[in-house]
Amino acid sequence: MADIRSYRGVEPQFGERVYIDEQSVVVGDVTIGDDSSIWPLVSARGDVNSITIGARTNIQDGSVLHVSRPSTNNKKGHPLVIGDDVTVGHHVMLHGCELGNRILVGMSATIMDGVIVEDNVIIGAGSVVTPGKVLRSGYLYVGSPAVEKRPLTQSEIDFLPESANNYVLLKEDYLLDVRPVC
Repeated sequence: MADIRSYRGVEPQFGERVYIDEQSVVVGDVTIGDDSSIWPLVSARGDVNSITIGARTNIQDGSVLHVSRPSTNNKKGHPLVIGDDVTVGHHVMLHGCELGNRILVGMSATIMDGVIVEDNVIIGAGSVVTPGKVLRSGYLYVGSPAVEKRPLTQSEIDFLPESANNYVLLKEDYLLDVRPVC
């Protein structure tokens, strides 16, 4: 069974058909949408702010999801919001940012506080998106710091929901072999 914990009396909430690997940790104010998946060694810690993960979104192995607390300079802090049909690659760091729908975050990328990623975006492996940056819809971003490289092709845009659906299918296989959390 996955390590699912409350924090200050707030329990994580799960939609239908969610898969959470037994080697992952989900703490506190975390909401995960229908058909989403959390893979091995993921840490999702909604302790000082909230984490919201949409439907059909996958968070792959070794990723870290965290937030920033409210402060005098930032009354709301930075929650983490991840939309629908998002693929978060292996070993990604997401901290207090907002990701729209149909996004692919490449392996080992880092996205920092206050970043807004619009719909239909690919972020290349190893990229670092610095605080407060806005990534416009329909582009590939790469580098450290990440920069707009080029517009996405129609084939790449079409692939984004397909990538997410591949993990919906995979988590269904896993749910057949393990006891689901919800």
